[in-house]
Parts: sequence; structure tokens; C-alpha cells
Amino acid sequence: MALFLVFLPGLLVVALLTLAERRRGGAQTDDWRNIQAWLVMLAVAFTLLNLLPPWRGAALIDGARLPFWAGFAIFFGVRDFGEYLFHRAQHRIPFLWAMHSLHHSDPDMAALTTNRHFWGDQLVKQLTIWSVSLMIISPTPAMFAIYGLLSSWNFLTHSRLPIDLGRWSWVINTPGYHRRHHSRLPEHYDSNFAAVLPIFDVILGSYHRPDGFPPTGLERKPEHLGELIIWPLIWNRPVAVEVEPLPVGVELIR
Repeated sequence: MALFLVFLPGLLVVALLTLAERRRGGAQTDDWRNIQAWLVMLAVAFTLLNLLPPWRGAALIDGARLPFWAGFAIFFGVRDFGEYLFHRAQHRIPFLWAMHSLHHSDPDMAALTTNRHFWGDQLVKQLTIWSVSLMIISPTPAMFAIYGLLSSWNFLTHSRLPIDLGRWSWVINTPGYHRRHHSRLPEHYDSNFAAVLPIFDVILGSYHRPDGFPPTGLERKPEHLGELIIWPLIWNRPVAVEVEPLPVGVELIR
């Protein structure tokens, strides 16, 4: 029951956003593949991830000794900055991109794309940014729980809803801001890496204002569960091109 309550807010948010997307209509999405990726990630989280416990030693800052608002603000900022740095590394380091490309392979980014990640991503994060954040500040259980609730914002930023703050887009990540990051258009590459706070994009030079509603996806996407599980091994294989048969009675000129 406790486990269900942990996931309930996220499930409610994604259900409402998906309903809103359906009411707007539009292109076909890869929802079933997104759900499969989510289930695989959960299976790994409750098995392999438990074999890699996060940092449990001392931290530079003891969150319990600070006022709640101050401790939470520091913890949130450290985690969000860590997500930003890791995201940029995913677009620079080949083996990380081989995994992260699964997330970008959704042909039409939507709320369910949020958890379309390769199952190994969380293992790398556990050993890097998640543990480093705990070395900087140790959050109280309440801080950690509220951070988890606020993480549901990621479902909104991946949704197909036409939300764009324009010149105020540096304040918080939105669907318009993040869709530019997922865009297939070359002029949109390497921009808007922020998880929640675009201020990190502003400071480190990767900030760009939203630019319309560009197409998303990669040339290749997983066609079944097996490909999803071994994605880093096949992500860059050439895509088979289907050739239409010639009409009856037509011959090739040699």
C-alpha cells in the first residue's frame, strides 16, 4: 500500500496530461513502448538498483540542522544542477548517448515520454550525481519526499500541451522549452538541457527561447520489447528501407 501511495501522484499527473493530449488530437505517439520502458525501469529499480546503494556517509551540509525551507532549497538546487550536468554529458559521451538516445527516439514527445529511458541510466546516476548530491547535503525524509512529488513536473514538460512562457522561459521548464531540446531540426540541437530550472542553461550558455512546435524523434526507434532492453547495442543500426513492389507488368530497365 505504501508503495502504491509513492507512485500515485505521478500516475494521476500522467493520466490527466495524457487525457488532455488525447483531447487535443494530433500525431500518433509511441505510448505502449513508453509504458514498457517505464515497467522495465521499475523492475530494475527494485532489483539491480538495490545492489548499488547511494552514498550513506557524511555530507558537507546536514539538512536536518537547517530550517526546512533552506535545506530543501539547497537540496533541490543541487539535485537539479546535477541532472543538468548529467544531461549534458549524455549528449557528449558516446556510451551515455547510446543509452539516452532511447529517450529521444519517441517520434512524438508526450507526457509518457518522461520515463522512456534505458534501464541502465538509473544505475549510472546512482553511482554519480545522486550519490554526489548526498555528499553535498543530506536531506530529511520530508525533503526527499517533496522533491519526489515536485519531480512530477517532468511529466508536464514532456507533454504535447502548447505551454510556452516566451521571454520568461528562463524561469521554469515548460513543454515549449523542452520540445526544442527534443527537436529533430539541426538548428535546435544542443539547447535547453534543464530538468526544472533553466537558469543553469542561461549561466552555461545552452539557453534558447522556445521556437514553435518542432517535430521530434530519431531515425530509429525500438520496434519491440527486446530492442528496448538491448537498445544501446542497436541504436545506430541502419534503418531498413521498405521498397514498394512494382505494379504487375512493369519491368526494370537494365
